[in-house]
Amino acid sequence: MADDDSALLFPYWSFTKTVIAIIALKLAENGKLGLDEPAREKLFTLRQLLNHTAGLPDYGTLRAYHQAVQNDEEPWPPADLFQAAMAQGMRFAPGCGWSYSNVGYMLARELVEEAAGQSFAELVRDMISVPLGLESLKLASDRKQFSRLHWKAAQRYHPGWVYHGCLIGTPGDAARLLQALFAGQLLQTTSLQQMLTAVPVGGAIEGRPWTECGYGLGIMIGRMGVAGRAIGHSGGGPFSVNAVYHFPDRSTPLTVASFTDGTDEGLAEFAAVKGGEAQ
Repeated sequence: MADDDSALLFPYWSFTKTVIAIIALKLAENGKLGLDEPAREKLFTLRQLLNHTAGLPDYGTLRAYHQAVQNDEEPWPPADLFQAAMAQGMRFAPGCGWSYSNVGYMLARELVEEAAGQSFAELVRDMISVPLGLESLKLASDRKQFSRLHWKAAQRYHPGWVYHGCLIGTPGDAARLLQALFAGQLLQTTSLQQMLTAVPVGGAIEGRPWTECGYGLGIMIGRMGVAGRAIGHSGGGPFSVNAVYHFPDRSTPLTVASFTDGTDEGLAEFAAVKGGEAQ
């Protein structure tokens, strides 16, 4: 889905990471923070948080976390979640590997808010939603907001379980946001180049269209077979998945947003590739 979707609101899940990175880079452009300055007891940098090279564990591996979500409990206090995740230990020394970490993006959001002196919701509004005219784009903060989403399962989920934040909006606004990034409407050229500097992650992934994978600053970068290069982000939660990607190798570069139910991100990614081919 990419157009004519004004009545349909969906959770963006980890596509939110792309927005966190965009805001971090905009703040860096304004001199409000440095991507390579030591952060949080000087253990790692913001850049390492944004490209998942900080070595932090992920709370997605915690059985108790998933059980609490399944039971529709209220989110744990962030400090408790952080303590439980960190009890697993660091994956590696910062800068010495790559490991996907939602904990890292929770910290990245905190650093961005501290540097800006604004909440993440306010930063999304001021830097993304209003300038681009994306009226549906909001940060979900409570059950009432989530109950408005397309899937009934959202009524039994508190968005606070996504500790870096979960944006919601239409598929069209998701595609327009990513398209605006590549149209130069959000970042300076040098900042976009930094965002697209990828850490190699691997080759083909079974059950997904990726044939080559890398990760930049808040953005997945690689190739999806005959579709060529794909740049964007996939995401998923307990009841839905999405894939928002820009395909620059087409004769006319195209951005596609795909949302579906279930927990298989590959389905949304294959649909995004198919959508790009059909245009």
